[in-house]
Amino acid sequence: MAITVVGSVALDSIRTPKGEVEDILGGTALHFSNSASLLSEINLIAVVGEDFPKEGFEFFYNKKVDVEGLQVISDGKTFRWKGYYEKDMARAITIDTQLNVFETFQPKVPDKYCGSDFLFLGNIDPELQYNVLKQVNHKKGAILDTMNFWIDSKKQQLLKVIKDIQVIVLNDQELRDLMEDDNIIRAGKALLHLGPQYAVVKKGEHGATIFGPGDEYFTLPAYPIHELFDPTGAGDSFAGGLVSYLDKKGKLSFENLKKAVCYAIIVSSFNVEQFGVKGLEKVTSKDVKDRYRQYAKYTTLPEI
Repeated sequence: MAITVVGSVALDSIRTPKGEVEDILGGTALHFSNSASLLSEINLIAVVGEDFPKEGFEFFYNKKVDVEGLQVISDGKTFRWKGYYEKDMARAITIDTQLNVFETFQPKVPDKYCGSDFLFLGNIDPELQYNVLKQVNHKKGAILDTMNFWIDSKKQQLLKVIKDIQVIVLNDQELRDLMEDDNIIRAGKALLHLGPQYAVVKKGEHGATIFGPGDEYFTLPAYPIHELFDPTGAGDSFAGGLVSYLDKKGKLSFENLKKAVCYAIIVSSFNVEQFGVKGLEKVTSKDVKDRYRQYAKYTTLPEI
């Protein structure tokens, strides 16, 4: 079993109330791989410049991520993002974005990736997502992530991709904007008419919700975090946990997706407890199970 992921690999400079870091490993595909590699084999499609640090390649090696699809552009510079979070850390405020080699990125899919069990289309240009979607003959499901920028600037291209995938992952505001409806329940159900079987809606500190066919609906709260360090990459870590759990179970179904969302919430909760990839650096399956048991106590309904 294997997952192919296409997305960004970046160097981030971040300031939060907990501190400040410069040029740490980041990007959609990297954070996804960081959490997904706990359960699955990962095939990476991305691009970096020749300035990408040695520690980045060591990270992929240690996580056993296949990097045949990682393009290294000589004389090029890696995508960089700089931003900060204010006291409540509810949203990132961008100071500077340098697309560099990512601006002209054209994904190249190695032949051995073409039969992957699951495909994750990270938050990139919908035209690139569609290009990869048509090359990878995923056996069990394609999962898509997106953001407001693409909803606003390339909505028709995005809808073309959405039509051909099985699961879409997006946050509550992105759902409202995409469907032009402020009612999340109504918008979530309407989204399924565009093509996907399921929609997973991330709600940050309020957890996540699944919309499925008919009356299939499921919602969970977030895992309570006592020391929030850095929310950057939390959504990508969530996606990595989600897709890797589906890959582990071997089948996309509503019941498996419910368990996958639960697992994703647990895994992504570790991610935000340190800067960058450090939160998941030493996490073991025992750590995940222990946190799950605590989470189960928090979310069990009492008899009435």
